[in-house]
Amino acid sequence: MDETYEPHILVVDDARDIREPLGTYLKKHGHRVSLAGDATAARQAMATNAIDLVVLDIMMPGEDGLSLCRWLSSTDGPPVILLTAMADDADRIVGLELGADDYVVKPFNPRELLARIRAILRRVPPSREPVPPGRRAFAGFVHDPAAGMVTTPDGREVLLTTAENRLLVAFLDRPGQVLSRDQLLDLTQGREAKPYDRAIDNHISRLRRKLEPDAKRATIIATEWGGGYRLAADVETLS
Repeated sequence: MDETYEPHILVVDDARDIREPLGTYLKKHGHRVSLAGDATAARQAMATNAIDLVVLDIMMPGEDGLSLCRWLSSTDGPPVILLTAMADDADRIVGLELGADDYVVKPFNPRELLARIRAILRRVPPSREPVPPGRRAFAGFVHDPAAGMVTTPDGREVLLTTAENRLLVAFLDRPGQVLSRDQLLDLTQGREAKPYDRAIDNHISRLRRKLEPDAKRATIIATEWGGGYRLAADVETLS
């Protein structure tokens, strides 16, 4: 893991008095944190962020933690630490059978939870957004992530920097979705934006110059004022 990488933890718990103090504690100890009060919000967070580990309460209204744990396991999602009540022996066993990596019993000491998070991340290194092996077509371009290049509609091959390649992967994985600067930094560099951080805007500008006939009037990577950026093109996976 490089020194600038900050593991991203998703805390899923319907109890605000648990998830918010826990999120603050984890941030103080070098982690980026997203919070979700239910399974729906958790799925949304995972769709737009590169989550390295999920701290997941079992007992939640609506879809419970065991169901969400099952889905994460079936989709090769990030490691899971379950938060369980003292009497939930059966749930703990089921959770581990469903693929959870560990569990902590409520009420818990946050230092113990932090130690368990660090232990799991040592075994399962945090991962940046994976580069898919296949080529994809969009707006007349073909992106080859393995080669780090795009082929233009007129057949020219244009090389991308590592940052531009990761950025394009993030957009092609989420066509039509508005991605904020923080989300794009998370997906491509594994960190949060610092004050006056213009890194993403600079990478976007360079990528646009390679894709757009007029980068100042971009139509492929659209600016959403106050929101971020969006890939305004259909994406086709090539064989």
